[in-house]
Amino acid sequence: MRLLIDTQILLWLLVASPRLTSDVYTALADRQNRVYLSAASTWELAIKVSLGKLDIPRNLAQWLPPELDAGGIRLLPVELDHALGVEHLPRHHGDPFDRLLIAQAIAEDLTIVTSDRAFGRYDVRLFPW
Repeated sequence: MRLLIDTQILLWLLVASPRLTSDVYTALADRQNRVYLSAASTWELAIKVSLGKLDIPRNLAQWLPPELDAGGIRLLPVELDHALGVEHLPRHHGDPFDRLLIAQAIAEDLTIVTSDRAFGRYDVRLFPW
């Protein structure tokens, strides 16, 4: 399975949150699956950390890459077709970061792992929550 985790899932994963289901933990830990994090999510994290809206350590460039490596999480760059794909998405979701994740999942044929119910309004595969 090829999974794209949203920003909230990454945050919950980093702190071993009980909000993640055992099925999600199992899927993310299974090395047969390819787990991706969008570069857009790292951008979102950087913005929120700089504004003091997240209670995570500063200097993401220092500690986040080793965390991703340890979890077997691959970075998914934002390509031109991903960004342009947002133009044709219905306005079911107003968050620009989430809309980009949806466009990436469609373009790259990925299954999104999210707890956000608004993703279900799009023609994209979701990991069962």
